[in-house]
Amino acid sequence: MNWYTEQWSKDCRFSIAYDKALYSEKSPFQQIDFYQGTEFGTFFTLDGLMMVNEKDEFIYHDMIVHPAFATNPNIKSVLIIGGGDGGTAREVLRYPTVEEVVMVEIDERVFRLCQEYLPLTAKGVEEDNRMNLIFDDGLAYVKNAKNESFDLILVDSTDPISVGEGLFTTAFYKECYRVLKEDGILINQHESPYFSEYATNMKKAHKKIKDIFPITNVYQYHMPTYPSGHWLFGFASKTLDPIKDLKKEAWTDFGLQTKYYNTDLHVGAFNLPNYVREALIRGE
Repeated sequence: MNWYTEQWSKDCRFSIAYDKALYSEKSPFQQIDFYQGTEFGTFFTLDGLMMVNEKDEFIYHDMIVHPAFATNPNIKSVLIIGGGDGGTAREVLRYPTVEEVVMVEIDERVFRLCQEYLPLTAKGVEEDNRMNLIFDDGLAYVKNAKNESFDLILVDSTDPISVGEGLFTTAFYKECYRVLKEDGILINQHESPYFSEYATNMKKAHKKIKDIFPITNVYQYHMPTYPSGHWLFGFASKTLDPIKDLKKEAWTDFGLQTKYYNTDLHVGAFNLPNYVREALIRGE
């Protein structure tokens, strides 16, 4: 039996058995590896960290996308930064009201390999005529974008190391604010509150965003194969509050079948445990 093992903290490791290693490549940006196993199906890692697997990918992709659409069902233009596996774009494109999706992924090899080895997330994304795929640096793209271009920005990034580092900076969040429309929403990968290294990054990201956006919230989801399983997204907006402005009926009218997200869970996800609330306050 083969084992993929990931170091979650100095004193904690996580292991998954796999049947075979499908593919390995060192791109100009990062190490990419695909594996196939019984429990989680096909999964891939970047620089030795779990990104996506067939069993629980729906949790992450439901929760990065649908809370924003339930807050503003009139979203038409979407910018995805990162998201190379295609799953975030897949969920956005399920909305018939969306007119334009721009996905800016720095590493084209991630997307191409997911098309081949992980079609569950990547299949059909490129073929949708609303989709504009750009393989470039996300921060550079946002810097050059015109004012008030997007209703929604989804920052589907890796951790703030290597290629993901620039997507956790004040400069990046300021550019996101600039290119969002008046009722625009920013959702960002907000790390985990549990292990100390991830919690530090969580607090830093929250403080930076709170200094820029008038409305900032954090919401949670359970991701079994990410360190500790307890992970967060950030919600930021110029005018919309994810609870006060929740449009339950409008979202339900879309008729989307989801495996994780629903509008009752939406409300609960923003009600954080005390240790997370306190950490976020201390981080400010």
